[in-house]
Amino acid sequence: MSIYKQSKTKVSLSDLPDLLTIREVANLLRVSPLTIKRWGKKGKLPAIRINSRGDRRYRKDVVNRLLGVTVEE
Repeated sequence: MSIYKQSKTKVSLSDLPDLLTIREVANLLRVSPLTIKRWGKKGKLPAIRINSRGDRRYRKDVVNRLLGVTVEE
């Protein structure tokens, strides 16, 4: 499974960091960043708040589960 970044280059899920930004998750799921925030408020996609601004990060394994992707270790 891969996503396209702004430059239209393919990026593998394994290349992404363990904590993803709203934009990365939105691109991966092909939805708006606002949808990601709404899903977080509803508990569908829980966010981790970081720093004093309260920026949201999403665990890659939770996003994979939402996609139905199983990761073998």
